[in-house]
Amino acid sequence: MLSAGAIGFIGAVFVAAGLVKGVVGMGLPTVAMGLLAVTMPPAQAAALLLIPSLVTNLWQLFTGPSFGGLCKRLWTMMAGVVIGTVTGAGLLTGAHTMMASAGLGAALVLYALAGLAKAGFTTPARHEAWISPLVGVATGLVTGATGVFVIPAVPYLQSLRLEKEDLIQALGLSFTVSTVALGFGLFTTGALVSPQLVGSVLALAPALAGMFIGQALRQRMSVETFRTVFFAGLLALGIYLALEAVPRG
Repeated sequence: MLSAGAIGFIGAVFVAAGLVKGVVGMGLPTVAMGLLAVTMPPAQAAALLLIPSLVTNLWQLFTGPSFGGLCKRLWTMMAGVVIGTVTGAGLLTGAHTMMASAGLGAALVLYALAGLAKAGFTTPARHEAWISPLVGVATGLVTGATGVFVIPAVPYLQSLRLEKEDLIQALGLSFTVSTVALGFGLFTTGALVSPQLVGSVLALAPALAGMFIGQALRQRMSVETFRTVFFAGLLALGIYLALEAVPRG
């Protein structure tokens, strides 16, 4: 049975994670995993974020303008995400989770700095057919090791030069598929049990509240402001992940 303090802490974590996701279209698993891992094992934290992540990503996915077109364009990437996540799900309970998190954090920092310097790259449409499934599998393996869905999916989707709301919807599609695949992977490894599912359901309300506030803020941003906030958010998340992986002693 969780104490009142623990319940309050979990609620605050998901409000913060939902707020970040509402503004930049991502970050809920990263923020939630980073903060919850202070008080619980990574696999337990991943189980708690499943329902809030799934519902907020579905909300993000179906409120966008181009669902059908994005599914048709990105289905091979999504297939790769499923294969990679289910294959690598056992890594989350392994001994190298912190090392993987540090590597993920470093990658996010480098990508965000390049984006803020406007040194981003573009993926030509003619190469998407073979790059998309590779990006999907790589994203799935990273998800299996860390519980975080962002690398290399986010840089790749951003490189497609989608419009602001299309990018947000594409992120929602990728993260929805990643969440479902991660849940299946945790179930098959025995890391998903009933008490954690109950906690995950209860965490949904604060996550939705935070996301609603964040979306309202995003709608008032210009494209350039959104781009700056997007990369600044990536930079903060990357630094946070890297610092969390530093041993304390």
